[in-house]
Amino acid sequence: MGLSPLKALSPQLSKQVKQYLVITGNYWAFTLTDGALRMLVVLYFHQLGYSPLNIALLFLFYEIFGVITNLVGGWLGARLGLNKTMNIGLALQIIALSMLAVPAEMLTILYVMAAQALSGIAKDLNKMSAKSAIKLLVPKGNEGKLYQWVAVLTGSKNTLKGIGFFLGGLLLTLLGFKGAIILMASLLSLVWLFSLIALKEELGKAKNKPKFTDILSKSASINILSAARLFLFGARDVWFVVALPVFLAVKFNWDHWWVGSFMASWVIGYGLVQSIAPLVTGSSKGTDKKQGKVPTGRTAFLWACYLTLIPAAIALTLHYDFYIQTSLIIGLLIFGGVFAINSSLHSYLIVSYASSDAVSLDVGFYYMANAMGRLIGTLLSGWVYQEYGLESCLWISALFLALTALISTKLPVINFTK
Repeated sequence: MGLSPLKALSPQLSKQVKQYLVITGNYWAFTLTDGALRMLVVLYFHQLGYSPLNIALLFLFYEIFGVITNLVGGWLGARLGLNKTMNIGLALQIIALSMLAVPAEMLTILYVMAAQALSGIAKDLNKMSAKSAIKLLVPKGNEGKLYQWVAVLTGSKNTLKGIGFFLGGLLLTLLGFKGAIILMASLLSLVWLFSLIALKEELGKAKNKPKFTDILSKSASINILSAARLFLFGARDVWFVVALPVFLAVKFNWDHWWVGSFMASWVIGYGLVQSIAPLVTGSSKGTDKKQGKVPTGRTAFLWACYLTLIPAAIALTLHYDFYIQTSLIIGLLIFGGVFAINSSLHSYLIVSYASSDAVSLDVGFYYMANAMGRLIGTLLSGWVYQEYGLESCLWISALFLALTALISTKLPVINFTK
């Protein structure tokens, strides 16, 4: 008699860990398609002659529905279980991809925005499911191990998203837009079918059914961290999402392959740095919180201050026309490394602060703020770049990061686990 897909993973692993491995694998597969789709849309519609603002509008519903999904998705995860929210997310991404596999004349702005809305819902259901699950697997009090696990999950996801950027540029070159979309939808369908068979446990289902009004966090620490997260990710996306790829294509005359490869390399490196964040910030041996070697609110404040200086420095090199290409590339690499540490710190702190019962509610609220920051950053990226150029995008980024640092001064200087 054959083994089920879940049992085949490893007979030595507990059922709960096997479930988490399946969720993580789903998250990784989804992330590849998400990164590739983003690069495909930016490059393909730029090729069709769309303005930077119109390209940004294509992602408007993606980000708006990401905000809504994180609020409602956390509540659904607590009521239904994280396995169900994960499978729903995979199915919606397949539908979103299928919607884009139509003749080019049907790809109007509103139609693509609708497809991107489904993709945004799918992405945040997947993220919320994976990030929430890790809280339930690490014993209470082992904060060093929790930080390490969160860093690895977050970093590996972004590394794969970078590979997705690379695949997006490559597939657009080799297969064209429609061919790339069909291939991704087909492969993700296989992952979804495996997930339907393998995910059985009700991981993350709350003991007490939360009310819909519980979607808003009642924790001061989580509210403060969420506000800091909003400006942190707004600061990244205000120049990274639309302005940078279009600038590289127009100013340096890079083709799709070069733009996709460079953006992919940046995100891959960013993900690798996220994975090793505990080595940088002092939790390299998985020590627990009693030894004081895990991040606190003070740590988040200091790293936000370091990051604030970088986009300001890049903006100055653009203003004074100081070796623009070299300065931009080196500045972007430094920004990526320091931003990765900031992101990893935040990802650990939200899981640490979150309540063990109905963890998805706290995590969902936090990633709602993350999605709101991306939404604001994406819209500003298209509009500000079109009207004022990349330098202005960078100054707004520096301002947002200064606000992140200011808000972070209100975070607890010690960590706790509920």
